[in-house]
Amino acid sequence: MKPSARIQAVIELMSRIYQARMPMDNVCGDYFRQRRYIGSKDRAAIVEQVYDMMRMHARLGYILKQHTVPDTARGRVIAHLLLEGNPQRIKDSFDGAKYAPEPLDTLEQKFVQEFSEPEYPEAVAVECPPDYEERLRAIFGNDFKEEMQAMLSPATLDLRVNLIKSTREKAQSYLVEDGVKTEFTPHSPWGLRCETKSYLSKTRGFVKGWVEIQDEGSQLIAYLCGAEPGIQVLDYCAGGGGKTLAIAGAMQNKGRIVAMDLHAKRLMKSRERLKKAAVTDIIELRPLEDEKNKKWLKRQKGTFDVVLTDVPCSGTGTWRRNPDMRWHQYGPSIEELIQVQAEILEKVANVVKPGGKLVYATCSLLPEENEDQVARFLAAHEEFELLPINTEFAGDMMRLSPHQHQTDGFFTAVMVRK
Repeated sequence: MKPSARIQAVIELMSRIYQARMPMDNVCGDYFRQRRYIGSKDRAAIVEQVYDMMRMHARLGYILKQHTVPDTARGRVIAHLLLEGNPQRIKDSFDGAKYAPEPLDTLEQKFVQEFSEPEYPEAVAVECPPDYEERLRAIFGNDFKEEMQAMLSPATLDLRVNLIKSTREKAQSYLVEDGVKTEFTPHSPWGLRCETKSYLSKTRGFVKGWVEIQDEGSQLIAYLCGAEPGIQVLDYCAGGGGKTLAIAGAMQNKGRIVAMDLHAKRLMKSRERLKKAAVTDIIELRPLEDEKNKKWLKRQKGTFDVVLTDVPCSGTGTWRRNPDMRWHQYGPSIEELIQVQAEILEKVANVVKPGGKLVYATCSLLPEENEDQVARFLAAHEEFELLPINTEFAGDMMRLSPHQHQTDGFFTAVMVRK
């Protein structure tokens, strides 16, 4: 593709993203499925610009407002290109040729000629949504600017080593042979962090099931479950099975794990991952869409040593990975999510053994989904008490952030049934 055609594709894709009621990664996927003629290098360049623009959503909007330019996908693309410091590229690309953007109109020409980057208000400079600013300032205090800036960078590429099949050292050495350099993750004893952007799908470590892509913070949630060989674990909100796999590795494929999730299709899709990791023997998949599994759960009183509830949440801790989620609420409101989280805790509390652990986790930064939720549960359930985590990355409860820990923003609390 010519540079001008790439720019036109970015304009089209951004326009779809702004109008869609689904996450931008889904929109991008649909866009390229309908245009299979676009090559892999062009796709990568287009997606990179689209994500970079979304990470600058507030600033681009502020620029357009200051220069009285209509806030459209086209206007934002022009502003983004101006920030790159190459106005000639805009003039060359917006020429109206086939597959290229239409020529600049009078207002756009004036915008290009008179452009100067404004002084941004702090919240705009760090891309903080107005709806969250007060709460995030209260959470981060004097570190507000640094914490928010850390969420503007793309996430690191972290891998979790499957301890059933390999050690970190062995997996690392095989990845090097395939051109992927890694270092040990600073907190997770199971993790490797890629030094650069890497393509793993054809590496031996990935093909053989020695490594899986998983953020270090997500690994730590599974690590804090304290799973050991021979125990029984319920992963109630298992999703695609990432933490299920991590727990199975810690159990050395000995014991029993029941993975449940409301979305049967997503849960059953994890079968291939489980097979590749060689853990199918100890894992049962029980979709919650099936009434039989709901009835089965009610009969499991005092059965499980560990129950993990990685509950649905606002996803505010994943903004560096999903920048569109700062500005768009695709699912339930926070108030609705808080109610769902409380209901999940109530549903699984009885299946924890005396002396067993109930692990509550989110990828949220908000206290009302985290500490406040745990406090409400403990106040209503005197049979549980908080187990202080007391590690180098947490206090009584684990709260991670990109700025402090180079992970997504995760929260975890471990409660024990007395």
